[in-house]
Amino acid sequence: MTSAWVTSWQDRLPDTARRRPDAPAVTFADGPKTALPSYTDLTFAELDAWSEELAEQFAADGITDGTRTIVLVNPGPELYAILFGLFKAGAVPVVIDPGMGLRPMLRCLAAVDPQAFIGIPQAHAVRVLFRRAFRNVRATVTVGRRWGWGGRTFSSTGRTPKRPAQSRKPVAAADDLLMIAFTTGSTGPAKAVELTHGNLEAMLAQTQSMTEATEDETALVTLPMFGMLYLLLGARIVLPPLIPSRVGATDPLHVVNAINRFGVATLFASPAVLGPLLEHARTHKWTMSTVRAVFSGGAPVPDSVITGLRDVLPNKTQIHAGYGATEAIPISSIESRELLAGLTDRARDGAGTCIGRPVDGVEVRVIETVDEPLPRWSQAQPLDDGVGELVVRGPNVSTRYFWPDVANLTGKISEGDQVWHRTGDLGWIDSDGRIWFCGRKSQRVDTESGVLYPVQVEQVFSAVEGVARTALVGVGVRPHQRPVLCVELVSGADPDATIAAVRARATENPLTAGIETVLVHPRFPVDIRHNAKIGREQLAVWATTELDRRQEGTR
Repeated sequence: MTSAWVTSWQDRLPDTARRRPDAPAVTFADGPKTALPSYTDLTFAELDAWSEELAEQFAADGITDGTRTIVLVNPGPELYAILFGLFKAGAVPVVIDPGMGLRPMLRCLAAVDPQAFIGIPQAHAVRVLFRRAFRNVRATVTVGRRWGWGGRTFSSTGRTPKRPAQSRKPVAAADDLLMIAFTTGSTGPAKAVELTHGNLEAMLAQTQSMTEATEDETALVTLPMFGMLYLLLGARIVLPPLIPSRVGATDPLHVVNAINRFGVATLFASPAVLGPLLEHARTHKWTMSTVRAVFSGGAPVPDSVITGLRDVLPNKTQIHAGYGATEAIPISSIESRELLAGLTDRARDGAGTCIGRPVDGVEVRVIETVDEPLPRWSQAQPLDDGVGELVVRGPNVSTRYFWPDVANLTGKISEGDQVWHRTGDLGWIDSDGRIWFCGRKSQRVDTESGVLYPVQVEQVFSAVEGVARTALVGVGVRPHQRPVLCVELVSGADPDATIAAVRARATENPLTAGIETVLVHPRFPVDIRHNAKIGREQLAVWATTELDRRQEGTR
């Protein structure tokens, strides 16, 4: 223990189970995925008892204080029972997006030197095939059928503890490690983020303040972290059918059905889910009268989606575009009414995307854009004006990475006993304290005539007819890059007419006047977690190849 301060979040689930034992905690789809699914409820009493029994079994298997435990389980009631069971046992869950690809995932998981492994059969097959990466794993649990390896099966553990819940006081200190969560690796190598008990306590307070959540409401979630936070707040979560690595392919009919069937009050979803949901609601004239708040993040939410949701949802509904990172959940948020009151027009003029003001307790600053490490705050150059790197600190912000060590040098800045997190995002802060996001630092385009910031540029073209979305990439080596605007067309749009309109729009704004190369791409690559962040690195490679091919064709 590193201090005498004791967190209270660990008492939340047992307390809710005592006060409201029969209240549904997790409502999950358990029917066929091709039709309207059937759903089953797991109550708070059942979730608490199940996780308690798992904690006892984990402890018997040696999964106890500080045991780094890989968790590769599909979103569902089992995942939440496992996570709470590991927390109760004092173990440290290690969570990762398997969609990042086999080799990167293996490299990441081996780097944390796991001591236990809980996963579905496919995950264990990988563990067996690449056993050297998991040579120190001493306990395994298979969620599903074992395919020849040893260890316990998840189904062999009951759901009712054999004895009363054990007191685990004293509880962990605020700065003790709670879990390790990997970034997606969508804009650089994935990193293992340390989240402490204090981080989670702050996330809970900020989430409750931001969402105004109550125990009596239901939330539909597509990300497990928000599901866990809402359960700790005592609210029910609904899990519609989805594929974790393809949340954008979630059937909007299932989402609407779940909202109306269970009286969903709060919706947590990526822009990739909200877009199809909007079109489905418009086409079929669905009403979703119970929804009081929508929260989205992971990538900028298109203006057209925000405006459209205002049309199909009740007037009382608040629609929040949020901003955060694996290292800091949440950072900021803005409600649709403020966004639509002139800020989207500023975005189309090249200001970037407004992502709102910092949430309570979080401080955001802008520093000069540099790629070099800044170990101490005295080495950073804070900016009062202009675009620079966004840095953040607060009780919910992770202060270190478990792996790789170099990430702590390049991603953290010390100021006395405080630590600033370098987000790797570029932006500026206006006179009203609102943050404007301009793009990723690694994706800025450095040309001979100056630096271009992708999101600033792309928003200029957001209202051009026929354009679904655009992505600015740089071809060549900094500072001599050639700016290339990649365009994804709306289905059925005329390519020639759309490109002509894009070129005309480019000449109207000094920010985009120097962009002469425009390429149509059939479908932008996106990140695996939200299916919304554009893979500009992949697009840059494609654009380079496409331009080389065209040059060859002219010879």
